[in-house]
Amino acid sequence: MSSAIKISSPTLDKTLSRTLSPSSTLSPPPPSSPSSPLVLRLHKPPIGMNRVFNDDAASTSSSYPLKLLKRNRPAKLDIPISIKGFGGGLGTPAVDRREVVEVESDGYSVYSRKGKRQVMEDRYSAVVNFHGDPKQAFFGIFDGHGGAKAAEFAAENLATNILDEVEVRDDEEIVDAVKSGYLNTDSDFMKEDLRGGSCCVTALIRNGNLVVSNAGDCRAVMSRGGTAEALTSDHRPSRKDEKHRIETLGGYVDRCHGVWRVGSLAVSRGIGDRHLKQWVTAEPETKILTMESDLEFLILASDGLWDKVSNQEAVDIARPLCIGIQNPEPFSACEKLAALSVSRGSADDISVMLILLGHFR
Repeated sequence: MSSAIKISSPTLDKTLSRTLSPSSTLSPPPPSSPSSPLVLRLHKPPIGMNRVFNDDAASTSSSYPLKLLKRNRPAKLDIPISIKGFGGGLGTPAVDRREVVEVESDGYSVYSRKGKRQVMEDRYSAVVNFHGDPKQAFFGIFDGHGGAKAAEFAAENLATNILDEVEVRDDEEIVDAVKSGYLNTDSDFMKEDLRGGSCCVTALIRNGNLVVSNAGDCRAVMSRGGTAEALTSDHRPSRKDEKHRIETLGGYVDRCHGVWRVGSLAVSRGIGDRHLKQWVTAEPETKILTMESDLEFLILASDGLWDKVSNQEAVDIARPLCIGIQNPEPFSACEKLAALSVSRGSADDISVMLILLGHFR
């Protein structure tokens, strides 16, 4: 027998301005079998919030009760949980060493599941209704390596850093604004003297434009009238231009057990990676599209998905659940994609976010 955490309250759908006291704590759930996963399910989190998964103890309020539900899955892990609200908003619970994270909200859904590693290293963030504008939003998937610290740091800070830059620049400078946001986040992380790194893929929706960026091998794939369109290109040492860039800087790219690497890394860009920073840059590549009517939905996912599922397969599986039906089911699409990757042998963490672009057009 296992348990799931469900957070559901009518007041969570209201815009809130206060921040919960960091001293408030979440009572741990009752003991259960150590073999079963902890499932976090968020239904319609607060508007304008950045949902970030931390290693910290949870902060919440007794006015937002947790309800334990019985699920037919192996039993849970007892882990403290917390979520940081973006811009000083309400903090609601999330999970650190969770097995599964399930999020359903207006316009987007997220499904994450832990792979064979001891802890989940993936994180995500989402900011909607920015400055009270329902057509502005920010989304990100972060895939950590060497621990979860860099992914966690990026999930907590990258949205803020990008939006701060966007606010003081013209729309014509949006690429530079995103670049500065990534580089500032990387610089701040390096000051923390923490180890590890993180790949990132982000989507900023603003003023009728979709701005997609990546550093590493997290990927963004869009459905345009049912045709898959990759909006990012994976940053790996095997890429000819990336190999050339690294070698020009005095680095060395080698093939080990069939995988091209710079040092010990199989990716060539990302946040963190202090010991390889000279060659592993956090500078993103960015693509801008106008939010036209044939842009249906966007999938942001870690390589745990893309290593086993092709771009067109992902769109073909998700589209019938999202387009041309009265009640779209983006969460079901995310869950189905992750399950397909697992069925094909993925042992990696898998995080899938699906964004219904028509909701923000």
